[in-house]
Amino acid sequence: MKKLFFTAYWWMEQFGLNLRKTARAIIELPVYIKNYFELKKQSGDWRLMLNKPCLHDRVDSSGSASGHYFFQDLYYAKKINQANPEKHVDVGSRVDGFVAHIASFRDIEVLDIRPNDSVVEGIIFRQCDLTEIPEEFVNYTASLSCLHALEHFGLGRYGDTLDINGYVKGAGSLKQILTSGGVLYLSVPIGEERIEFDAHRVFDPRTIIELFSDFELKDFAWVGDDDLLYVENDIDRVDFSRLGNLEYGLGMFTFIKK
Repeated sequence: MKKLFFTAYWWMEQFGLNLRKTARAIIELPVYIKNYFELKKQSGDWRLMLNKPCLHDRVDSSGSASGHYFFQDLYYAKKINQANPEKHVDVGSRVDGFVAHIASFRDIEVLDIRPNDSVVEGIIFRQCDLTEIPEEFVNYTASLSCLHALEHFGLGRYGDTLDINGYVKGAGSLKQILTSGGVLYLSVPIGEERIEFDAHRVFDPRTIIELFSDFELKDFAWVGDDDLLYVENDIDRVDFSRLGNLEYGLGMFTFIKK
């Protein structure tokens, strides 16, 4: 029943319908009206306009310090800052999240199938389909990230070609981009393996480890269904089969190219 509810909720949002926000707005409307008239009494020469209501902010928190993107962006930004590679390249990660984190202290080159005409100091944007790697990117860098992106390859969500094995081809390209001994920072959704079309795949973490079996798994951390971060200090003791039973977690793998 819970899955059915969230499926219906997701579909409605695609058409601009958000019942939760609508219900909250109705509840908060009396407070908005009350505050307006109270402030109007104090306004003096100030002109009060009713053009930008903010009906949700009175009950929202100051921000979310949890979840996939919050933890992965901080976790890997710290790692890259400590490693201080000569060059860092990213494939498909969020520009307004992880990429911005990195660009705050170093240069970063971003490869993405989608165009980006923004001009930002410290960020080099290059449009590229990584299911078929151009020759110029072979052995291109010793430091590479791909966060919350590989799960989309081949599903057509971002205009890419439909290919059930798109993630395999994408992984092959990541391997080729890295030089020998290079570091790959990779995150993907983990849990019961499936495709939630056309949003993303969810991987059993053992699938990712097998996909990169020719690499060394150096570090592993994960975000659970509770949206909290867990950093594993002993990879040999991680129960990856249990993590394959999550509903929608996040696996953060740090691989070394042998």
